[in-house]
Amino acid sequence: MKRVWLVVVTLCLFAGTLHAATLEDKVIEHTLKNGMKLLMVERHTSPTVAAWIRFKVGSVDERSDERGIAHLLEHMLFKGTKTLGTKDYAAEKPILDKIEQTAQSLMAEQAKGEKADQARMADLQKQLTALEADASKYVIKDEFFEIYSKNGGVGYNAYTSRDGTTYMINLPANKLELWAAIESDRMQNAVLREFYSERSVVMEERRRSTDAEPEGKLWETFLAASFLAHPYGQPTIGWMSNIENLTRTKAEKFFHTYYGPQSAIVAIVGDIDPKSTIALVERYFGPIPPGKTPPPVTIVEPKQEGERQIEQLAEAEPTLLLGFHKPAISSPDDYVFDVINMILGNGRTSRFYKKLVVQQQIATDVGVFDAPGSRYPGLFVINANPRAPHTVKEVEDSLLGELERLKTEPVPERDLQRILNKIEYEEARRMGTNGGLARNLTEYEAVTGSWRYMIEYRRKVAAVTPADIQRVARTYFTRENRMVGFITKKGGEGK
Repeated sequence: MKRVWLVVVTLCLFAGTLHAATLEDKVIEHTLKNGMKLLMVERHTSPTVAAWIRFKVGSVDERSDERGIAHLLEHMLFKGTKTLGTKDYAAEKPILDKIEQTAQSLMAEQAKGEKADQARMADLQKQLTALEADASKYVIKDEFFEIYSKNGGVGYNAYTSRDGTTYMINLPANKLELWAAIESDRMQNAVLREFYSERSVVMEERRRSTDAEPEGKLWETFLAASFLAHPYGQPTIGWMSNIENLTRTKAEKFFHTYYGPQSAIVAIVGDIDPKSTIALVERYFGPIPPGKTPPPVTIVEPKQEGERQIEQLAEAEPTLLLGFHKPAISSPDDYVFDVINMILGNGRTSRFYKKLVVQQQIATDVGVFDAPGSRYPGLFVINANPRAPHTVKEVEDSLLGELERLKTEPVPERDLQRILNKIEYEEARRMGTNGGLARNLTEYEAVTGSWRYMIEYRRKVAAVTPADIQRVARTYFTRENRMVGFITKKGGEGK
């Protein structure tokens, strides 16, 4: 889903006897000269901190010959630096250089296809295997993880999306300097060791998560057919041929160009002193020179002028995807879509669940979410699984009937108030953790340009009227704007 639900303006940031205060009063901002943005919230409920780094670089920023590179870099940045993850970098580096030279020669020969010299390829592969074995003697596996773990760090992880790349950790407050030392070192001195073996890991990940999974394959094809021009249609993991042609040289160039402080948003939430935290961050990250900011994606997806259908034949149970093109998070209509999302698909009291699962009993479950990103126009997606012996067509007709109802029947005010109450409850629960708040701060600063989007959110949602919902439903939930994707069991008769 596009977002975690946002907070009421007067969110209680402190537990127990501490007073409630507005989020705006509690967030302290600091921008380094190299462009890195630091967001801090002081919370003394426990002697811990959450530290999140969000790079405003995602798979949407890749060129056609770089597909999958942001996701592969997410893997590679756990491999260490010139001082971490290695027993002797001075001895390791010449071997890494030979590995890259040999790998590129092998890939060049493979690119010749039928004209490739099979004997030369076999020889190059043998050389590459020997070099990788030699380099492995210098590798210290998972040293980042081990250092953090020994110092009380938990939840050390990362994820890549179309819109960005995020690294996170929770650790004792007195270990914040350790975090600053490790992460500033990684930003400057990351070494993409074990690149080609890790590339093979990603290829296997793709085989498991997409190629061997009918629903994963349907989803990937559904998005590709939804975006004929815009890179949102390209898979974050990359197509298999993309991954096969990524090189360490290409990945290093992408990293050193874009993953600098100019693209970084850091949120530190927890038991901190903001003044000393600023000094700490300045000391470790301030000297890092900025790189370049990825240029904005200027490609505009052409307006769809007719329903598109994607059928996936597989040995799997039927499933259905309905998608409608919608505006980006910067559009006022996006708030209306959030309300529609809650009305139709949020929980057991939602319209879809009550009608299709409870009353008609034609589906086992129904979900509603936004995809594949928020920075640029995306999709409003409905996913449903028919309950045997009911068909995809029956489920589709019922879903479309509920969308038509939105166009013709004003949503009762009591339903809108119920949605506001649920938003407040859910977000207060999520924002109760340091990590939840750090995630939201970095996410909305990166995607909307300011974390203050959270402050305005409830007011904007509260301003949505039944007439707004009808207008948006009539504008976007049309046949010509509709994508349909479904799985048909092999030997079946389609929808």
